Amino acid sequence: MIVIRDKENPMDGIGPRLREERERLGMTQRVFGDIGGVEPNAQGKYESGERSPRVDYLAALAARGVDALYVLSGTRTPVPLEGLSTDESGLLGAFRQLSCDDQAALWHLLRRLTNNDKSRQTMRPLTVERQAFLTEGMR
Repeated sequence: MIVIRDKENPMDGIGPRLREERERLGMTQRVFGDIGGVEPNAQGKYESGERSPRVDYLAALAARGVDALYVLSGTRTPVPLEGLSTDESGLLGAFRQLSCDDQAALWHLLRRLTNNDKSRQTMRPLTVERQAFLTEGMR
């Protein structure tokens, strides 16, 4: 049996995140405890940090929509991007590897290419020097 302890600061730990997930799903402590197979008083102790939840309890909650990764680590589970083609997925992966500046430049280019840049009408034409700078920066 694996038991997870969060003794450092219970307010920053599993208990508050567990309560947050229960409230996000609109459930009472009784309903949440029933799903996890524990009594309401045990549920209250989990949320207050007095007791640590067991793995089978967390697995049962996860099967009903609780973000177990968030409860355990504070990091939300990424939402899957269904329906992306292999090329689209590859582009997204490459984009995520770019620096913030390169991502901003790519967003600018995409807005220009798709005519979604509202500021386009108010922009002055690029000078030859500026065009050369941007071209070199895109390499």
